Amino acid sequence: MVTLTAERGSAAPTTYRRFLSRHVSWIPVFAAIAILVIMIAGSMAYFPNFQLPRILSSILLDNAYLLVLAVGMTFVILTGGIDLSVGAVMAFTGILCASLLSQGVPVAVAIPAMILIGAAIGLLIGVLVQFFDVQPFIASLIGMFLARGLAFVVSLQSIKVDDEGLLWLQSTRFSLAGWYITPTGIIALLTVALAAFVLRFTRFGRTVYAVGGNEQSARLMGLPVVRAKLSVYVISGVCAGLAGIVLTAYSGAGYPLNGVGTELDTIAAVVIGGTLLTGGSGFVLGSMIGVFVYGLIRTIISFSGAEQSWTRITVGALLLLFVVVQRIIVSRSALSR
Repeated sequence: MVTLTAERGSAAPTTYRRFLSRHVSWIPVFAAIAILVIMIAGSMAYFPNFQLPRILSSILLDNAYLLVLAVGMTFVILTGGIDLSVGAVMAFTGILCASLLSQGVPVAVAIPAMILIGAAIGLLIGVLVQFFDVQPFIASLIGMFLARGLAFVVSLQSIKVDDEGLLWLQSTRFSLAGWYITPTGIIALLTVALAAFVLRFTRFGRTVYAVGGNEQSARLMGLPVVRAKLSVYVISGVCAGLAGIVLTAYSGAGYPLNGVGTELDTIAAVVIGGTLLTGGSGFVLGSMIGVFVYGLIRTIISFSGAEQSWTRITVGALLLLFVVVQRIIVSRSALSR
């Protein structure tokens, strides 16, 4: 009887450890969800006017462009890379789209053109990384300077958008039981859903994880490593171009200084969402949670009447926490091998 009880007692910890070892990549995501829930619960208790449906809808409305950028950044970081160009590409495509629309170019032509331009800049960065052995940090820095310079070439001033087709993306609201969403929010959520499907159910998605986990092993297995590394930067460029359109619709104008520092906000959201900077582990849904955590921090600080500088301080503290969690996960994974 004593032996049987001991065996049962030891079985539970063993099962628990086995579960953690198999789902260790989800731990940062669960941590991000827990932080989001705690922040929501605390806000609802502390602020009487905090209405959850309206606040979350507002966060999606204000951060739709950031969510789109986070999707592309997730692909890049999963391979162990980084893309510092996304904010500048967003600004360039946004102001170029506004300029073309002001000249009478149909919105049906301008929007696909901006996405293609974003893809081209992403491809340039991918070529530098893959074929010229340039570090992703430097290659994307080149792309950032290129895109920002081109944005200033288009115009040094803000360009207002009067095209009803583009403004419709932001002005239209679909409401239900206190919740609301705009077409820009729908675009952002569809981008997340498509990316999650690609990473989970396609060969390309499995290759992205394999490259980030161990690029040499992925090559030995015969996986298309070169194509995967090029593709993730193209995807990031496409998302940046799409984010430029979303931001232009949101603000009603294009501006060459849009997106300054946004690449850092995007990386922060992705890391808070549980994607390892070393690559090979992370989820698009986690990045979406990271964006909502970031947006909720800004909202809480706004509610409390504090300066927005506290947003940076709070996000920095969360980044420190999640980087430490990531290092613990990586160390334990190495020991288990």
